[in-house]
Amino acid sequence: MDEKIRVLVAKSGLDGHDRGAKVVAAALRDAGMEVIYTGLRQTAEMIVEAAIQEDVHAIGISILSGAHNTVFSKILNLMKEKGVDDILLFGGGIIPEEDVAKLKKMGVGELFTPGAPTTEIVEFLKNWVSEHPRD
Repeated sequence: MDEKIRVLVAKSGLDGHDRGAKVVAAALRDAGMEVIYTGLRQTAEMIVEAAIQEDVHAIGISILSGAHNTVFSKILNLMKEKGVDDILLFGGGIIPEEDVAKLKKMGVGELFTPGAPTTEIVEFLKNWVSEHPRD
């Protein structure tokens, strides 16, 4: 793969716990990816706009607040409105299994819950990008 994988890692809403996001961001960087970490309290609009401006392959949302259904739905809707169909949306955090299935059906690529090895996230992203080449 010639092009470096670019990933935007974001925390949406009032969720102030960013340790997991920082761990994932560091693991992705260590794996050779370019990571843009937006920091805390980002709106869905800010996240999607940053992803477009930074020309990322993927958006990773870390969420521990319980607002995962709302957050992912808003981001997916904004991506559709803006015609963004070549960026993967994935995430992680405390998300009940029944919600994981529902979110994946809505279009979230993958969800990683607590205890998921960072190597699993890295491999998932590498595989997704290699299976979805850009023009």
